[in-house]
Amino acid sequence: MRMLLAGASGLVGGLVLGLCRDAIPITRRPIGRPGVVADFDDLPPLPEAQVAVCALGTTRAKAGSDSAFRAVDHDAVLAFARAAKAAGVAHFILVSSIGANPKANLLYPRTKGEVEAALAGMGFTRLDILQPGLLIGPRAERRPVERFLQWAAPVMDLVLPRDLGSLPAGAVAGAILALTICNEPGVFRHTNRAIASLTLT
Repeated sequence: MRMLLAGASGLVGGLVLGLCRDAIPITRRPIGRPGVVADFDDLPPLPEAQVAVCALGTTRAKAGSDSAFRAVDHDAVLAFARAAKAAGVAHFILVSSIGANPKANLLYPRTKGEVEAALAGMGFTRLDILQPGLLIGPRAERRPVERFLQWAAPVMDLVLPRDLGSLPAGAVAGAILALTICNEPGVFRHTNRAIASLTLT
């Protein structure tokens, strides 16, 4: 099954790329593997595929401004989705976040929620939205706050509800691969418990 993959240089996307030999990475810079290299605001026609996976994401701190953050987590995600739809993709898988809500006051959950709502209206036969809590795993980039949270995760997991706790990035990648063979139509959201279950099946 041919897969289009956006976010292949990130934590979850990199794991998916390593696990799926048929994944075609869509990146802004070469990553040492054949794929499509282009800016997301000017994507060329993408190769035909059955499924598309979007693991794009940044932080407000790394992006530098609200608009720069939205350019990645909103604009680039939807640009990739539109290009994937035009390439014949019927099944779209998004790595979002727990707490995503288009009516949230905070930028991060509001942006994630707006993207989820927009994707749900794009007409994919099947849309899977993964909403993990804190992702645990080594990142290439420095995220000091997230690094501290990862360090504190074992204690936090004792007091937080399961879906708000931490989850290994490998579990998310495994769930994505499990979902690629699902063909029941509809929109499906998966939080920590469901993601962990998918990884084990």
